[in-house]
Amino acid sequence: MMLAATFRFARRATRGRSLQVGLAMLAVLVLAALFGPSLVAHDPLAVDLGQSLQAPGAGSLLGTDELGRDVLARVLAALRTDLVVVAICVALPFVIGTAIGLVSGYFGGWVDRVIMRLVDILWAFPFYVLVISIVGALGPGTGNMYLAFSLVVWISFARIVRGEVLLVRRLEYTQAVRVLGYSHARIMLRHVLPNVITPAIVFMMSDVVLTILAVTSLGFLGLGIQPPTPELGIMISEGRTFIQDGWWISVFPGLAIVYIGMTFTLIGDGLDDLLRPKR
Repeated sequence: MMLAATFRFARRATRGRSLQVGLAMLAVLVLAALFGPSLVAHDPLAVDLGQSLQAPGAGSLLGTDELGRDVLARVLAALRTDLVVVAICVALPFVIGTAIGLVSGYFGGWVDRVIMRLVDILWAFPFYVLVISIVGALGPGTGNMYLAFSLVVWISFARIVRGEVLLVRRLEYTQAVRVLGYSHARIMLRHVLPNVITPAIVFMMSDVVLTILAVTSLGFLGLGIQPPTPELGIMISEGRTFIQDGWWISVFPGLAIVYIGMTFTLIGDGLDDLLRPKR
């Protein structure tokens, strides 16, 4: 039965055009981030002032920046850096928010009221304001970025999961396992969580888009990943001074951000279409 369900899921996945295109774009993105820096002959950190502000051409496909560093090598290295940071910045709030939403919705009562009042307070502040304020207060760096995103983004996942749990806990099978005397932990993890996690996973794909924009914005403001580590936001910030003579310094990192956003938007839309009948 499980094998048949897997085949049905695979057939629906192959019919989802958005999901297919998104996964293909994701494969290209991951391959470029993993193997691109080692395939490019130039060192993304190597400074060569004699080759500064070279336009895209045969010697350097995407040109060079104001310090003579190869833009293609730096974009590929920045992709690896940003994708790792974004993955952590999304995974931590996903786990925290899912756990809190599961507990809040399952137990209800004063536990739910306390958690939801905290969620309402944090929800009243704009996302970027909270993240920038926390990172600005703690100081730039990836560790503080992880902490800031964990403290802010979890509320979205908690609201989604809590809403689903409030529906599931009233269903017959949930009442049945309670009568059988199963522990709360077993009921939540084995019987409730698998049936409420789908909307959170779909939202996580769209959250990747918001997170990549936030991470690169922090880099642009000097609050995120610090030089000389290649990072897309830093590259855009460095290139804005030379936008007339070296437009490629900022344009190509910006196109990389657009590509990442389109990739995960398509995957999120595809997963939503694919999993909607299962809700």
